[in-house]
Amino acid sequence: MTTRPQAAAFDAVLFDLDGTLVDSAPDLAGTANDMRAARGLPPLPYERLRPHAGSGARGMLGAGLGTRPGDEVYLALRDEFHERYEARMLRHTAVFDAVHALLDALDGHRLPWGIVTNKALRFAEPMSRALGLLPRAAVLVGGDSTPHTKPHPAPLLEAARRLQRAPQRCLYVGDDARDITAGRAAGMAALAAGWGYLGPDHPVQDWGADRVLAAPGELLHFLDLT
Repeated sequence: MTTRPQAAAFDAVLFDLDGTLVDSAPDLAGTANDMRAARGLPPLPYERLRPHAGSGARGMLGAGLGTRPGDEVYLALRDEFHERYEARMLRHTAVFDAVHALLDALDGHRLPWGIVTNKALRFAEPMSRALGLLPRAAVLVGGDSTPHTKPHPAPLLEAARRLQRAPQRCLYVGDDARDITAGRAAGMAALAAGWGYLGPDHPVQDWGADRVLAAPGELLHFLDLT
C-alpha cells in the first residue's frame, strides 16, 4: 500500500460501475442461469457466480457454461448472453445502498464524479440513467468509448480529458485488479472497492491500491470530507 495522497489534490472522483456503484450481479448471474435452463441444465448457486460478475459475459459464460474466449462457440454464446441480459438487466440490479449517501456527499461538496466502465454503452448508459446515476455523473466512459478497455489507461484518460482535469488530480475507485492497474497507468490515485465482486483469483490486498475501502463511506474519510 502506498502513502496516502493529500485529499486536496483531487479535482474529480471516477468510479467503476458494476460491483462499485451498482450491484448488477443478480441479473448477470440470472442471465447465466437462464442460458443453463435453456439447455436443460440446473441453476448454479448465486454465491458461485457472483465473484465472476466483474468480468461480465466472459466471466458468466466461463463460470456458468465452462466456455471461454477462443472456444469455437464462444462468440455465439456471448451474443446470446448480451441479448438475454439486455432484456433483464434492470430486474434486480440496484445502486448499492451506501453509495447513495456517498454520491450525495460528493455532490454537496461540489466534487465532480463520473463513471468509467468496461460495460458497453449499449448497457451502461440505459442502466445508469434508469438507476438515477445520469445525468448526475459528470462523465460516462464505456467499454466501447475508446479503442482499449481497462486495464489499459485509455478510458480513464478519456474521462479526465472530458472533465478537463489533469489525470494526476483524479481518483479512481474500482472492485477489480484491472481497475487498480488502469488507475496506476493513468497516473491517478487508485482505491479498491472492498464491497464489490473482487474476482476469484488474487486477494484485494495484493492489488497495490492506495487504500482498500471496506465500505463506500470510507472514501469520504480518505478525502477528509466528513
